Amino acid sequence: MEETEESNANKKCTPKRSFRGRTNPHDHQLLQYSNPFRFSNQNHYQSYPALLPLPPPIPLQLTATPPLPQNQSCRSKTHLHKPSWLQNNPPRATSSDTQVSVLTVLPASEDTQRRASSPFRGENGRKVMGATQALVAARRPDSGGVEGPVISLLANHFLVQFDSLQRIFHYDVEISPNPSKEVARMIKRKLVEENSVELSGALPAFDGRKNLYSPVEFQNDRLELFISLPIPTSKSLSPSGDLQEKHPQLKLFRINIKLVSKFDGKELNSYLSKEADDWIPLPQDYLHALDIVLRESPTEKCVPVGRSLYSSSMGGTKDIGGGAVGLRGFFQSLRPTQQGLALNVDFSVTAFHESIGIIPYLQKRVEFLRDLSQRKTRGLTGEERKEVEKALKNIRVFVCHRATVQRYRVHSLTEETTENLWFEDRDGKILRLVNYFKDHYGYDIQFRNLPCLQISRSKPCYLPMELCMICEGQKFLGKLSDDQTARILKMGCQRPRERKAIIDGVMRGAVGPTSGSQEREFKLHVSREMTRLNGRVLQPPKLKLGEGGHVRDLIPSRHDRQWNLLDSHVFEGTCIERWALISFGGTPDQKSNIPRFIIQLSQRCEQLGILLNKNTIMSPQFEPIQLLNNVSLLESKLKKIHTAALNNLQLLICIMERKHKGYADLKRIAETSIGVVSQCCLYQNLGKSSSQFLANLALKINAKVGGCTVALYNSLPSQIPRLLRPDEPVIFMGADVTHPHPLDDFSPSIAAVVGSMNWPAANKYVSRMRSQTHRQEIIQDLGAMVGEILDDFYQQVSKLPKRIIFFRDGVSETQFYKVLQEELQAIRVACCRFPSYRPPITFAVVQKRHHTRLFRNESNHPSSTGNQLSEENIPPGTVVDAVITHPREFDFYLCSHWGVKGTSRPTHYHILWDENHFTSDEVQKLVYSLCYTFVRCTKPVSLVPPAYYAHLAAYRGRLYLERSEFTTFTSSTCALSRAAPPKTTPLPKLSENVKKLMFYC
Repeated sequence: MEETEESNANKKCTPKRSFRGRTNPHDHQLLQYSNPFRFSNQNHYQSYPALLPLPPPIPLQLTATPPLPQNQSCRSKTHLHKPSWLQNNPPRATSSDTQVSVLTVLPASEDTQRRASSPFRGENGRKVMGATQALVAARRPDSGGVEGPVISLLANHFLVQFDSLQRIFHYDVEISPNPSKEVARMIKRKLVEENSVELSGALPAFDGRKNLYSPVEFQNDRLELFISLPIPTSKSLSPSGDLQEKHPQLKLFRINIKLVSKFDGKELNSYLSKEADDWIPLPQDYLHALDIVLRESPTEKCVPVGRSLYSSSMGGTKDIGGGAVGLRGFFQSLRPTQQGLALNVDFSVTAFHESIGIIPYLQKRVEFLRDLSQRKTRGLTGEERKEVEKALKNIRVFVCHRATVQRYRVHSLTEETTENLWFEDRDGKILRLVNYFKDHYGYDIQFRNLPCLQISRSKPCYLPMELCMICEGQKFLGKLSDDQTARILKMGCQRPRERKAIIDGVMRGAVGPTSGSQEREFKLHVSREMTRLNGRVLQPPKLKLGEGGHVRDLIPSRHDRQWNLLDSHVFEGTCIERWALISFGGTPDQKSNIPRFIIQLSQRCEQLGILLNKNTIMSPQFEPIQLLNNVSLLESKLKKIHTAALNNLQLLICIMERKHKGYADLKRIAETSIGVVSQCCLYQNLGKSSSQFLANLALKINAKVGGCTVALYNSLPSQIPRLLRPDEPVIFMGADVTHPHPLDDFSPSIAAVVGSMNWPAANKYVSRMRSQTHRQEIIQDLGAMVGEILDDFYQQVSKLPKRIIFFRDGVSETQFYKVLQEELQAIRVACCRFPSYRPPITFAVVQKRHHTRLFRNESNHPSSTGNQLSEENIPPGTVVDAVITHPREFDFYLCSHWGVKGTSRPTHYHILWDENHFTSDEVQKLVYSLCYTFVRCTKPVSLVPPAYYAHLAAYRGRLYLERSEFTTFTSSTCALSRAAPPKTTPLPKLSENVKKLMFYC
């Protein structure tokens, strides 16, 4: 019988049922050999894992409350505690002004309000008002920017032309008994072959679950069909002892097909036209159907993971160590753009579990089991058992002691060793597990002191490790090590010309989206050529540096827009009188270099205009690295150092022998318990002591204790005089949410918000961090954090900001409007704490995790020059706001950095709300100028600094909860399904000494 892990979860599982069957006593020899990936599709059934599912489509437009009139009072129920240290208090709203009955988004203009209250069409095509109103994103204010010289580019978007009159018929498919996705696709193929008349000769597209899309209508709206598949269920022994296949049994499946809906492409065509009304929503049904159609052929031949597809035909597999292999593939997604519907195709690489036996897998994955095959009597300690369980949890396996198509998912490990496991069979007889395998299969279990795999949450279903193999095609579940990450990155690191050639090969190849017949069936035409377009290259801003107390101007003129500080000072250097150094581990030779390092660092700081006392407040402290494992002793040691500095330590430099998990405890103790900023580095880097290393260290130290590296020579008000003025301060805010590891079902997510504290320089930021519900993307306490940052801003500038420009990182397109609706309201509520304070807000989403790539168009240059240019990345400042951007919304791609390795990824900025009425040129110039003010380096960064800092602050908050004495994964807390997460653990409070500093950078 064919059984899937889905069906197994709902049926009773008994030891006898799990182990019964015929086998060859020599089957265990299969464990000695690796089972390499075989990802090509085959027409016969294989006992491989089901293909991984795509995420379901999520509507973009979400309902919102209608906007309030501009003069309506805004009242908040949110209670924000005033910081006890606040001296220069901003004016607060009275109690009658600070209560809100309805939270709404205030519009900026009549035009915005008109668009926000525009009608939508219901299912019957009528215009609907009131409850179905949606918050409409800002529309592009002009035809795009014009500043900067033009550059000819190619984008990895392929134009998809569709017949808007072509109808698509959507059918719901129900298959019984419920098969795996792989078997479901086999059923679909045979269904089409054997029932051409009933299906009107159609070649429909199938998503592997329940949705079938056809270009023609079937003969009946409801069909009930039956398909028989040959499913191998057992093998028999020949007289020679070899395994022989029995005649495969036929398994019967019932398929019920029901017409759900029918639609054409008229609405999508209307949406893509520039003349369309703003309130027309994106027709998700037709777009999703076309997406399934174009994925049909690749999914038949590749292993899908999310929106990417992987195949060994694209370069084979590569061992990256630790029981993982890297596999090449491609990403594809349909996108509405200004040129029409486009297929975004990109090169992709990811890690899979190696399909080998559990024992050799553990030898590769877990350091302390490297010699397991030579020590078969070895057992596991309590901590070792937890680590092994963590490595194996949720991995799908199949057994090799008997022939079966069943797959099992590892839930946990047994508490007892295999030697001591007993179970009750169907007849109520108590059997010893090792004797059972000897009697029934003639197999003598070797690793008797190891636990068994437990494959059921509630029933005792035991599988000996040595008889299990890992199913192929499973994305690697664990966190990749540094070495594994480096190997994966190397696999995916292609220069522009090579990456472009791979993408072009996918579009013309045998596994790509155009490799099947679906394009012809659904009257589509997918271009095989990348989109040609023009971008512009923004000019770099003039910068201010320090030079012996005098201001020096500089225009980054190098092709990579970097500048150096060899003969210059940082713009604002700090004076560090009281600091200390502590060492964790290290060889005697390494420790002997500490005095020389202190002198070199002090000298390099002096060259950069930073005053670092050449004498520490106490002699360097040398501790064993094991101290990082003991939180209480570590805290005691750090407090002694702080006390020696009369509780006024400015900086603590920590030098470590190697990366250590105690780094998280060190940061938490220093910044929350003691109140001192710290700078960590490794001994291996100290050995180099290059001028560049010392300079980078000095820049980070200077920023953490209150200095800044660079400022804009021409201030933002002088660059954007229409909107910005020197006497009307503006605050730049950034926000991000970081989530726990995919296998962690319990740890909270961490939200962080940062805000600029000086104007017009806007290069110093304070932060606020909160823990929140597990995997919650909406920032739950945003109003409180924004309110606290506004308090800080008022204290520093003596004014509330005239405008708020908010950059939100880490939001996927499916969440745009939910984030806008809820978080824009939260910002408004924070502003309502102050009487009559209604600053215009610009809300922009910043995306780095997208798959649009830009290449130089070498065809516009002579052959020799073109070939040379095609090897290079696009220059810093390259901006694109036409052709491949949204048909009507306000977005653009900006590559603000120079790509040293691989192919540059431009950052996508999507302005969802704009009450400041920026033009395209103004907002692009603003963002690009800010990218030059990042404090840690002397080059423009790829991400606008407020978003970058928010990401760093959220990561720091994550460290606060990662105490070394705790572990996320234990047998008692981990569940196979995602249960309701426990109560969120709050973050420890920051010390007042570091609260206003950029300690997180």
